[in-house]
Amino acid sequence: MRVLFLTTPLVSHTFPLVPFAWAMRAAGHDVLFGTTGPALSVSGAGVHVADFDPDGRCPSVAELNARRPDIVRLRATKVADGWPLLAEVTRRYAGAMTALARRWRPDLIVTSQLQGGGLLAAAAAGVPVVEHRSSLLRGDDYFDRLPELIPETFDALGVAGPPRRRVSLEVAPPSMAPADGAWPMRYVPFNGGGVLPPDLTGRPDRRRIAVTVGTNVMAPDMALFLDRTLKAAPEVDAEFVLLMAGVATSGGTGGGTGGGTGEPVRNPPANVRVLREWVPLRAVLAGCSAILHHGGAGSILAALDAGVPQLIVPSGAPSFLQADVVRERGAGLVAAADALDAAPIRRVLADAPLRDAAREVRDEIAGMPSPAGLVDRVLALDS
Repeated sequence: MRVLFLTTPLVSHTFPLVPFAWAMRAAGHDVLFGTTGPALSVSGAGVHVADFDPDGRCPSVAELNARRPDIVRLRATKVADGWPLLAEVTRRYAGAMTALARRWRPDLIVTSQLQGGGLLAAAAAGVPVVEHRSSLLRGDDYFDRLPELIPETFDALGVAGPPRRRVSLEVAPPSMAPADGAWPMRYVPFNGGGVLPPDLTGRPDRRRIAVTVGTNVMAPDMALFLDRTLKAAPEVDAEFVLLMAGVATSGGTGGGTGGGTGEPVRNPPANVRVLREWVPLRAVLAGCSAILHHGGAGSILAALDAGVPQLIVPSGAPSFLQADVVRERGAGLVAAADALDAAPIRRVLADAPLRDAAREVRDEIAGMPSPAGLVDRVLALDS
């Protein structure tokens, strides 16, 4: 069977689909990723990739975000708050995704979470579609409402509505997932490959805290987050490992320190180690007592899979929603960037209930069906 993976062109939306693609390939099926921009780096995972926008006619997600700062900076309370931006992303990529689907002629399309372009491509190709979730976000009825949000796009592609054969794969652990009929599937972290420094391959003598801001596409306050972290670090009895590879350090959303100047971290405190080479987050977390991060889905789920309590400093609409879910489950704390200091960092290291909840969630994830275990069920959608 031919399976086409269509993803929003961001690494954070594409890499989470790799383990399921591997499972499909291991079962003997033809797999192709359709994406563009920075997400083309998924080719390093050993999968075949087609650039659906080789001429660069589609704007990047960062450009689309920049046009709607009101949504990016919103203290969101539901996914519907971001529907206008999600609909614009679909409008910009649906044509290119559909053209690729018509050329390659898949039997099944797997699409990244809330990416309506994959939905339209499946409808145009007359094949089932699987939404591969990769966060704690609740999609509500976005896909059902999409035809009324962008009717002109449906008309232009000759599509009347969403495919009838449609399902979502839910990677959120059962105690943190919505009861909406999605099929549960174990979250298997994929952060790309990387060479681990020798001292990060075992348990340290001193408590260790991972610090990450991801690729900060939806994180407008990350310069402040890093500044406050560096100021608090000397007051905490722990080693901080700051993962900076892949972080934008100029323009746009920033990601460096120095009040948003885009400058990289300079002269960090003695107990802060800055890693500028790419190191997979999940591998680092194996030796950590906690993680301090921006609220990105990959960071949250990697920490949950590792059973590590987390301190989330949300910045950007989706991260507020996900941070609330982690806090409600008791697996982490939430702090505002402008109020971050040593106190919550010390607490996330010392709080036994936080550790217990994080380990409970880790065990939940371990008990979910593996990606390989979902292959036959998903392929049956075509029958």
